[in-house]
Amino acid sequence: MPGPHVIVLGGGVVGLACAWELARRGSTVELWDPTPGQGASHAAGGMLAPVSEASYDEQELLGLLLDSHRLWPDFAARLGSASGIDPELQQTGALHVGLDLDDARQVWRAAELLDRYDLPYSRLSTRELRRLSPALAPGARTALLVESDLSVDNRLVVQGLLTACLRAGVSLVPRRGAPLVVDGRVVGVGASDHGNPQESRGDAVVLAAGHESARVPGVADLLTLPIRPVKGQILRLAGAQGLLGHTVRGTVHGDHVYLIPRSTGELVVGATSEELDDTHVTGRGLLDLLRAATALLPEVGELRLLDAVARLRPGTPDNAPLLGLATTPGLVVATGHFRHGMLLTPVTAQVVAELVLDGATSVAAARPFTPDRFTGTLSRTPSPTPTPTPTPTSRSTP
Repeated sequence: MPGPHVIVLGGGVVGLACAWELARRGSTVELWDPTPGQGASHAAGGMLAPVSEASYDEQELLGLLLDSHRLWPDFAARLGSASGIDPELQQTGALHVGLDLDDARQVWRAAELLDRYDLPYSRLSTRELRRLSPALAPGARTALLVESDLSVDNRLVVQGLLTACLRAGVSLVPRRGAPLVVDGRVVGVGASDHGNPQESRGDAVVLAAGHESARVPGVADLLTLPIRPVKGQILRLAGAQGLLGHTVRGTVHGDHVYLIPRSTGELVVGATSEELDDTHVTGRGLLDLLRAATALLPEVGELRLLDAVARLRPGTPDNAPLLGLATTPGLVVATGHFRHGMLLTPVTAQVVAELVLDGATSVAAARPFTPDRFTGTLSRTPSPTPTPTPTPTSRSTP
């Protein structure tokens, strides 16, 4: 018996993974996006560090992050096998480094949270830190090695998912789409751009359009999605072969930065977190990143700039995703992943597949993240991005 016909709106890492998982399980799948893989996923760092990406008051989110973290090794292996593109899952852990006394307090608070969830880490002496990363600045004295932190090359993940989708029979439609509603049910998608009229009927529509999800025509008539764009800038440098053996998450006089070495010799430096709705790379953004990066790794100043990009993350009032069935039948929501999109990709695809294919009305892991959880509470001002315990992913707030 053929599986359902499912249409995915949005081709970021989340939408691509949902499309691939649904097709893998026998669905006929279309993915609508004019530029798949070129949104926030293009500017991600690729760090898979659940405890490092959560604050003390985000316990339910942390549970979901940990669930997805456990899925990543198998997900990466399957993706590499299906696409022929190795996502370069790194399992060497990450160094959490602080420079001054206040920075050190953030590192030790990270250790407390790791202890709470029984995740392995090592407190490093200055000598041990020098042995592991001799290129780090002499002022880098406080450090943890968090063995459970993973990372992937975000752009290879996106390339792999695009290839895996095509090999699994997913149809890529290079159009912007909007839900079609008939008699109170979402029955498909119609083109919402300025091209020729086009529509496709299906059994279910998955809304995975990132920060644009609430702006998709017609969505506001179906449900309220309190998504705000949060700008992030990153840069990539060349010539860093051998400089670092681990990802470094640094706190530099209160500012946060991450340094991610790639197998190609590139170094990814990120990321700002700005409550802005534009994708301009700015001098201030790059200056802040480079200032913090060179304070940790002085040789950054001698590396060649490859590129700098800015993209928009989909933030929510509680910084957790909107994941589950909409009250309008036929619509599944998988958006609002904020800075957790790459990490939450496997569990999101799994939840969406269970909702669509297994007839589940909810999935236990995703129950706290229902897309209607803010109904009646939106008069409040969305919370600014909190400062997570050890999360070095921005210059002022992660």
